Amino acid sequence: MGFFRRLFGAGQPLPGKDKTDAKSVDAKPVESKPANAPHPEPQVSAPGAVVNTAAPEPIIQDLVNAETPIAVPRPPTTDVLAPLGVTRRLDEEEITSSSPNKHLVFGINSDVGAVRTNNQDSLYAFFSTQVSTAGTPDFGLFVVADGMGGHLEGERASALATKVIAEYILKEFYLSLVSVKEGVERPIIGDVLVGALQKANDIVSDEIPDGGTTVTAAAIVGEWAYFAHVGDSRAYLLSRDGLDQITRDHSLVQRLIELDHITPEEAPFHPQRNVLYRAIGQNDQIEIDTATRRLPAGSRILLCSDGLWNQVPEDLLVTVVKNTATPQDACDKLVAMANERGGNDNVTVILVQLPG
Repeated sequence: MGFFRRLFGAGQPLPGKDKTDAKSVDAKPVESKPANAPHPEPQVSAPGAVVNTAAPEPIIQDLVNAETPIAVPRPPTTDVLAPLGVTRRLDEEEITSSSPNKHLVFGINSDVGAVRTNNQDSLYAFFSTQVSTAGTPDFGLFVVADGMGGHLEGERASALATKVIAEYILKEFYLSLVSVKEGVERPIIGDVLVGALQKANDIVSDEIPDGGTTVTAAAIVGEWAYFAHVGDSRAYLLSRDGLDQITRDHSLVQRLIELDHITPEEAPFHPQRNVLYRAIGQNDQIEIDTATRRLPAGSRILLCSDGLWNQVPEDLLVTVVKNTATPQDACDKLVAMANERGGNDNVTVILVQLPG
């Protein structure tokens, strides 16, 4: 007990139990994911509501909860003119609003992996743009959640958390962004993000007491990105200056690294490498990390579960992202690479590319 008090500080929660028990120390257990030892590096050789597919939309891209795929039929290409009174759907080549030199574009992928039988990860992606004299900034909301818990509790927890967060932010912030009313006061997006994760924590704790989830969320407003984070999913910013890990893992091994008890090279082999001490739904009170970044032109934001970063080292991740034509292609390659290197966990990734 004295060791853990020194490790986490007086009054701080002790590290959670192994994630297979789905509990943290002070309340509910936290699930342990399979060991992910490093694998030899291979040579590095793409929105409608479609899971793991980035089909362009003219104005709004909205993917809600990747666990519910919906097929989107391709528009007919034979009729040049639609019947009188019927609006013809644009062919894909006619849609230009998501051109990467004008607006951000993104890709997504979520996969069960090579070992597990169910996917406990969830993601949410939403993008909106308005071309007018109103000067409304582009808005994007992107969330990755990695559930934990026995049976189906983990996937239920991550799905519920993403729904709660999306509903809260769209209602509390996005509607004010597009409101036609004069003098509508726009709330501070950083505060809204924190409120969304706090509400998700309350609801997951009440409705799924044996489950929990990590959450890493990014809201993009114009050229600014705002992050809120709990757990060991990650957010990265890739720019001309290199790769910057925005989030900090709330794991036992990360705390041991910070205290110089182990080295980063030893962390993948530590027997408690999968123990989290902070997760959504594990305690009544939750501390949420936040960050803000101004986004350089052409930069990229990557959100992912640990099923990606445990298998694909950062230098290889950068190589794939920089040398792949589209965000969707990059997401697909990264997921395939994680599975080729063992696929011991579910793997989820969102890649957002800024114009420029």
